[in-house]
Amino acid sequence: MKIKYPLVIAASTIIAASTLLAGAAYAGLSQPAPVEVGLEDGFGFGRGDQLSARASKNDVEYIGCGIRTFQDGAGGTYQWGFCQAADSAGVQYTCFTEDVGLLDAMKSINSSSYITFSFTEVAPEEYDCLYIGSSTQSFYLDGKKAKKSK
Repeated sequence: MKIKYPLVIAASTIIAASTLLAGAAYAGLSQPAPVEVGLEDGFGFGRGDQLSARASKNDVEYIGCGIRTFQDGAGGTYQWGFCQAADSAGVQYTCFTEDVGLLDAMKSINSSSYITFSFTEVAPEEYDCLYIGSSTQSFYLDGKKAKKSK
């Protein structure tokens, strides 16, 4: 009987250590989403996550949206916003909007968001935003797997 207990304790220790090591090996899903952009027949898109853009091996890739707010001189404010993206080849697009719903969508974006937007060409190299979406998921947050490699 005295021999069985040390074996049980040793086996339990090995199982516990294996479980901890397995947990370290699987730290959660990481899903990089490099920036993609495109334009065809006057309609275009931009998509990707900010972490992947920032950690990319190139110095041209980016994606994001912003809002500018101004006093209108009558006691109120005026807002407009934009989304912009450049892929790894340096192809870039920026669209603009004053639409309140699209501005609200821009406000939901944070530093770990996947961003997608679409636009229409209203003049050569001038684009109006049509759609703005974002997704904040745990798999866009893995800084260890997305760090810039040299």
